Amino acid sequence: MLAVVQATLIFTITLIAVPLPRIGQEFDLSAADLVLVNAAYGLPYSGLLLFGGRLADRYGGRPVFVLGLVLFGLASVTAALAPTFEALVAVRFSQGVGAALTAPAALAVLRAVLREPAVFGRAMATWGGVSVLGAAIGTLASGAVTTWISWRWMFAVPVLVAVLALAATRLLLPAGPADPSASRPGLDPVGALLATLGVSIGSYGLILSGDHSWGSARVLGPIAVGVVLLALFLLAERRVRDPLLPPGFTVEPRRLVGLVGILLAAAGTGLVTFLLSLYLQQQQDWSTLATTGAFVPFTLALIVVNRLAGPAVGRYGAGVVTIAGLVGGAVGLALLAGIGSDTSYVTGLLPGAVLLAAGTSFVFSGSTVLTTSNVPAHQAGLAGGVMNTAMELGPTVGLAALMAVAASQGDLVVGYAWAFGAGAVVYLAAALAAATVVRRRGSA
Repeated sequence: MLAVVQATLIFTITLIAVPLPRIGQEFDLSAADLVLVNAAYGLPYSGLLLFGGRLADRYGGRPVFVLGLVLFGLASVTAALAPTFEALVAVRFSQGVGAALTAPAALAVLRAVLREPAVFGRAMATWGGVSVLGAAIGTLASGAVTTWISWRWMFAVPVLVAVLALAATRLLLPAGPADPSASRPGLDPVGALLATLGVSIGSYGLILSGDHSWGSARVLGPIAVGVVLLALFLLAERRVRDPLLPPGFTVEPRRLVGLVGILLAAAGTGLVTFLLSLYLQQQQDWSTLATTGAFVPFTLALIVVNRLAGPAVGRYGAGVVTIAGLVGGAVGLALLAGIGSDTSYVTGLLPGAVLLAAGTSFVFSGSTVLTTSNVPAHQAGLAGGVMNTAMELGPTVGLAALMAVAASQGDLVVGYAWAFGAGAVVYLAAALAAATVVRRRGSA
């Protein structure tokens, strides 16, 4: 049940990606308005995850999980009925707030249910592929539903999942915290405010870089403000007794490898979904439904390899699986870097896309275990917040950086090739760095 909820939270990010042009026509929106509609969910989601994790650690996973689901479900109902552009942005923002409470709380609850570290580790190996699968299914479903019915019906999925999960919570989930003997951490409101604003404002600037040059004030302004706020956050965290993000938590070598792996896997998945959707519709003149169908093999590869990744982590170790996934993803991106103006889908695009899907499934599974291993039960919410933040920043930071590479080329398709090639280089460099850490500390 928790896995379905986690997948739905990510599904909700992508559910309007394909029908965005139709939403723009319905509400007569400008390009800037469409950016805001698309980002309204992800900005509070990524910005509030650390605070959501702190609330789960302080008050217990189940109460925060229920609160987040109620807000998420109510906002989803309202989104389906939104009469105006402003209303849709507001309720998408509310959805993101609910998701930011639910995601880390779900991991805190899971830690309370699976108290044995080995059992929890096996669950995390499977959990890692759940989120990316939710994103892929969101892309597939939105194309079909938009073609045959209406984009508004896409919100029926998060509503249904929220209702069923709330109904099952009392029966399935423990009421107490993961570690009843642990002292409750403070809220750190200053740190929460700085982290939320820093991540959200900085991410907004990166999102705007897709429609404006990097040298424009509309891009540089929010990014600069976000960087300053995050710097102040790091300084403030050294001065409080219970920091929202304890110094050293994210830089423990194995955990750092896991967080970087999650960020890169999310960025790679976002890149291939974004660029291939544009390429097939703009260069090859494919319909929305046909473009959606092009991602069916990609999604099937995610499902199949996710089933194999868990046993592989148990047999070879999380570090080895993460490295193998990064190498496989690098090869997939390198194959996609051969894209041209008339590249065949079956022979030119499909092999690289499927190999990237397989690689990212391995990366997500191994990296999730690396990120959550050796985390005390009373910090399970913190681990969930940090892990989901890395997952959310991947499509924002990573995609913006790679699209900047693409924009450096005068020809659109050549720019796509350069972006895929740059992604391959980054994946390979990350694999080499991860191999150094794993070799020093032994197999995970």
